[in-house]
Amino acid sequence: MSLKDKNVVVTGGSRGLGLGLVEALVAHGAKVTVVARGADALQAVGARLGVATVTADVTDEAAAHRILSQVRPDILALNAGATPLMGRLDQISWADFTATWETDVRGGLYWLQAALNVPLKPGSRVLVVSSGAAVNGSPMSGGYGGAKRMLWFMAQYANSVSQQRDLGINFQAIVPRQMVGGTGVGDAASTAYAGHLGLTLEAYLARFGAPMPPRDFGEKVVSVLDDPKYAEGLAFGLKGDTGITMLEGAAA
Repeated sequence: MSLKDKNVVVTGGSRGLGLGLVEALVAHGAKVTVVARGADALQAVGARLGVATVTADVTDEAAAHRILSQVRPDILALNAGATPLMGRLDQISWADFTATWETDVRGGLYWLQAALNVPLKPGSRVLVVSSGAAVNGSPMSGGYGGAKRMLWFMAQYANSVSQQRDLGINFQAIVPRQMVGGTGVGDAASTAYAGHLGLTLEAYLARFGAPMPPRDFGEKVVSVLDDPKYAEGLAFGLKGDTGITMLEGAAA
């Protein structure tokens, strides 16, 4: 689909990968509303890119329903999440282990439910940003890998509900397959793993091949939205050197 004049809501779009996505969407003519907690960062993004902004916590269930009811986006990108607290399995607390479940998964549930129950218009697309940790795990970031895999499952579950209710809403998982420097999650994780392996941060990030800075991530997501060949798949892996790879096709 062409993104020209499409209404798009991006959660967690004031920094990191979310901001890269917002920049790409704006460049392709979309009308973007950015949802995030930090008022100062939102104000800066709004002033620089001319996007609408809403200050809200993604774990606020009422806010999810209110924003989607008001904006009625053609595309919803769920990117917001907590930066995992790094620690080895034998050392991490339960509170730290479950932090991403309390934010990423809880927020994902509320926004997916809102998309289904408002509901969004037939033909709408909902992108759920997962992580390569959902494929390979992430042993030093507590429950993060499981949380990101759960979001992937939830996109699949939401598709089943959409089909059962004949809503015509398509849910897809976006899976960055590498650490991305310059982002909260990427910097925290890569610094921890580099230290664990006795590598410099640069040497550790080089293991992933060509970098995928946030704006490049955004352009790849735009391609998933814009190219008809990606319209039906469930999950797409994104990487700097290999581009976009379908990880899981649509359910029969």
